[in-house]
Amino acid sequence: MLRKAFRMSVDAGQEAEYERRHNPIWRDLEDALVRNGVRSYTIFLDPATRDLFAYAEVEDEERWQAIAATEVCRRWWRHMRDIMPANADASPVSRELREVFHLGAAEAP
Repeated sequence: MLRKAFRMSVDAGQEAEYERRHNPIWRDLEDALVRNGVRSYTIFLDPATRDLFAYAEVEDEERWQAIAATEVCRRWWRHMRDIMPANADASPVSRELREVFHLGAAEAP
């Protein structure tokens, strides 16, 4: 299992709307994530900076990258681009984070 983390941001005044659009996310988007090996996906908001920190556990890099080519993912990007910085293809502006520490669940002896 790979751990992926990346940072994005939400536009000023759009924090509540960002959260509303994610609760719940579209069922077909959730299905695409699961089909492509995403086992866990969490997004945190720092209200002081409007930075978003995303963390995902995925089966492999190739399947994770394949999500971007799905129709539902591209539709989601278009749905979100009016409330967050976006690239020309409507994907969110993001920066991958490098893992520097991980403590896994301890196994019982």
